[in-house]
Amino acid sequence: MQHTLAILLTLTTYGTWLRGDRRGWVDKGLLLPHNPDLEAADRRRMKCPMFLFHTEQLEEIGGMIGTSLQERLHMRILALTVQTWHVHTVVMATEYPVEKIVKCAKDAVSWELRPGRIIWSDGYDKRFCFDETSVHARIEYVERHNMRIGLAAKPWSFIESL
Repeated sequence: MQHTLAILLTLTTYGTWLRGDRRGWVDKGLLLPHNPDLEAADRRRMKCPMFLFHTEQLEEIGGMIGTSLQERLHMRILALTVQTWHVHTVVMATEYPVEKIVKCAKDAVSWELRPGRIIWSDGYDKRFCFDETSVHARIEYVERHNMRIGLAAKPWSFIESL
């Protein structure tokens, strides 16, 4: 069995990717098709409106996430992007469970922003990388997100090389 080298994590903000979404959606690892009835039902159950980060906050939020992951869990962060409705990060494999890594990242932002409302979706997506080729591909994927919004590929000093 191969060992995990790194993990790509995707966190979404509240209400931005519901079950049944037209872009497709994931349940138990399976990509499922658009289901407008399911999406509408989820939208009706939302406790507050959809949450988006302000574009002028993106770098600051990335700093919150990176600092928290490094200081609390001693994570090695290989890539990070913060977009208005989602976050991608590639971290080196660790002994910590993925759930703890995600909680650390989400809690850092929630604590610092203190918006008085839900800002994160309940779930997250995880993609394990078992070889350097897949790690580099996922790092490049994340870095392209940064460059599309006018940032450097690696805009934070805590981002390390593989």
